[in-house]
Amino acid sequence: MGETRKAAVEIVRKLREAGHKAYFAGGCVRDMLMGNEPADYDVATSATPDEVMKLFRRTVAVGAQFGVVVVLSRGRQYEVATFRSDEGYADGRRPIRVSYTDAREDALRRDFTINALFFDPMNDEVIDYVGGRGDIESKLIRTVGDPFARFEEDKLRMVRAVRFAARFDFQIERRTLDAISRFSPNITQVSWERIGDEVERILTGPNRGRALQLLADTSLLKEILPEVHRMIGVPQPEMHHPEGDVFQHTKMALDNLSDGPGAQPSSVLTFATLLHDIGKPLTFEIADRIRFSGHEVVGARIAEKICRRLRLSGEKRKRIVDIVSNHMRFIHAREMRESKLKKLLQRETFLDELEMHRADCLASHGSLDIYDFLKEKFESLSREEIKPIPLIKGDDLIELGLNPGPLFGEILRAVEEMQLEGKLKSKEEAIDWVRKNYIERGSSA
Repeated sequence: MGETRKAAVEIVRKLREAGHKAYFAGGCVRDMLMGNEPADYDVATSATPDEVMKLFRRTVAVGAQFGVVVVLSRGRQYEVATFRSDEGYADGRRPIRVSYTDAREDALRRDFTINALFFDPMNDEVIDYVGGRGDIESKLIRTVGDPFARFEEDKLRMVRAVRFAARFDFQIERRTLDAISRFSPNITQVSWERIGDEVERILTGPNRGRALQLLADTSLLKEILPEVHRMIGVPQPEMHHPEGDVFQHTKMALDNLSDGPGAQPSSVLTFATLLHDIGKPLTFEIADRIRFSGHEVVGARIAEKICRRLRLSGEKRKRIVDIVSNHMRFIHAREMRESKLKKLLQRETFLDELEMHRADCLASHGSLDIYDFLKEKFESLSREEIKPIPLIKGDDLIELGLNPGPLFGEILRAVEEMQLEGKLKSKEEAIDWVRKNYIERGSSA
């Protein structure tokens, strides 16, 4: 038994010894039944928040009005929630009021059957009031009770159903799926910040392509990301894209991103992959063949708009837009001068761009020649060779008698190009080159 679980068991035991009922609850029980080690353990109890805070020395009343107290134990946080029923959801998220109740009523107010299970660690017993254990065995995502009632309470549960289905590779139960499709226009009543968080969790989880298809099939995609929905049915030149339309390509690219052991790709990488061809529907034209001229430029503007809508952080937004804007540059990597190639390798987002290029190629023509070339180049050069310390700075130009101005930038860029090409290797060589090409030439002109 791991330390995290031991501490959770101690919390349950202490609550029991004080005369309260207490169980593991929710996702941790689901994960245990699926043979996975839970990342966190939540506890549900008959004890009120005040009773919990009196019983444990270190607590934080993060949601005491909803019956939730965090207990700090062994350097970790454990949510301890009082059995409750919810009364009304004014904002499509939080209940207007809660009433303390028993375990059965607490299970009945939860979202999906697989998340409404309890486990008694003292007796090693699963407590199932909603058929969640059977749904795990049948690999089904099903709401607890009437799906329309559950989605009316919290509209975001519709997107969560898709996330869980993708994460566990489950099917969504028919009535639940039908309810999502019919109720999907209401999703935008939820704050964009919460929607963005769920989309991010979908993209950084497994089976991303399937999740995107589920969002499309339920009409959630049209409501949340209409720009992505417009990619459906947009044809591509078969010679370069035998896989099909832009939407099919995007799903495949998302699934081709590397999932390392215990690590999922970053949200920056997955969002950039989702949006890398977002400009194609608006730039589609048939000339000598199907073309999408400038789709990366148009796509960068659309990506910026989407990232702002989903309330992504400024840093993430900048990186995602940069990747979308620059993803076509890789095509010309083999023909680049050494200086231009090194500037490509210098980019803060280069490793994400390289991985996206690999996934992009595998989702289309399948050739990884450019990927292999860039990967070998990046690994063969030291970081100092890729981005060396500048040979000269503005102060050096002032010492040479030059006046600060636009010319400074021109000179420093020129010296940097020569340095990256290996034509200037020392400060002395750089200063001598500036004298010959700017000072002496200027005085003789």
